[in-house]
Amino acid sequence: MEWKKLTDIAQIAEIKQQAGYSLIFKHSTRCSVSMMAKRKFEMDWEVIPAATNLYFLDLISYRDISVQIAEIFEVHHESPQILVIKDGECILDASHGDISAEEVAETINN
Repeated sequence: MEWKKLTDIAQIAEIKQQAGYSLIFKHSTRCSVSMMAKRKFEMDWEVIPAATNLYFLDLISYRDISVQIAEIFEVHHESPQILVIKDGECILDASHGDISAEEVAETINN
């Protein structure tokens, strides 16, 4: 699996319009908790269906995109944070130690 980097606000509209599942991982490159959550997630991400679009946001570099994600998907901004988007709607969000590839896979597979 491979991350698609979120670097442009227009990508949020694309994610909102996509059919199926997308995942957004919001990561603070300055935070050790965020780094550990990302590493743990990537170690287990093979359980996530291959058709899932995986987006990575460096929220230090792209704070404006992070703010837009919170507004558009109606979630409270946190870092680190994952959002699972199905057909344009956020159906799961988790942060810090609650970030789990297994929970993402279970949400997608049910």
